[in-house]
Amino acid sequence: MSAEFGGRRSLTGRLTQWLRGRGPERPAAEDGREALLLAAARAGLPLAPAAHPAPGYRCSCDRVGCPTPARHPISFAWQTQSTTDRAQIERWARHQPQANFITATGMVHDVLDVPLEAGREALERLLAEGIDVGPVAESDDGRMLFFTLTRGTPEDEDEWWPCELDCHPETMAEHPGLRWHCRGSYVLVPPARLPGDAGESVHWLRGPEHPLPDPLTLLEPLTDACARHATQDPTPWPLRH
Repeated sequence: MSAEFGGRRSLTGRLTQWLRGRGPERPAAEDGREALLLAAARAGLPLAPAAHPAPGYRCSCDRVGCPTPARHPISFAWQTQSTTDRAQIERWARHQPQANFITATGMVHDVLDVPLEAGREALERLLAEGIDVGPVAESDDGRMLFFTLTRGTPEDEDEWWPCELDCHPETMAEHPGLRWHCRGSYVLVPPARLPGDAGESVHWLRGPEHPLPDPLTLLEPLTDACARHATQDPTPWPLRH
């Protein structure tokens, strides 16, 4: 499997076939979706099923006014349900062919989640400086996700390092710049579909075969880029409705 999983164009094609559903046999795109999910699990990212888009910018959960359509887990027990077990992920993927998947952060990995333009600027700088960058995903709703090692899960709760950058699913609107997803949070893992008619998705720019870096090695370039982005574009989150 290549570093880019065949590139975004290839992935988009597979997702298009998946959405169309080509009859009673398992579509080739479904195999591609499953392969991407299993690759994430092999990299140690714990996965759990998530909601998916429904017609009319709605969420499959049918909650009236769902605040995060197609972006949240199906089960309230997602933290204990999340797993890297291949057989379980295959069962979920095959029995819930439309489901997105989330990965629970703060167990093995964290995610530094930044505005798209800031992320592109920071990624260019990081690569130019020869800094090890791990998996990176891009979301068509205007965010870029940098996957890193977690800051740790100490047995002694008093040793837990609190951080004002911590972002939880219910507080995302309060973090228009950099969001640090750690313990108690999650993000969509590629391939994932977003609501709308434009075929928007969450897709890998750098796949999960890249080793997870220490988050502190990425933090300065990301915060610098976010600060410049905020100055140039003060539009509050969310950027789209």
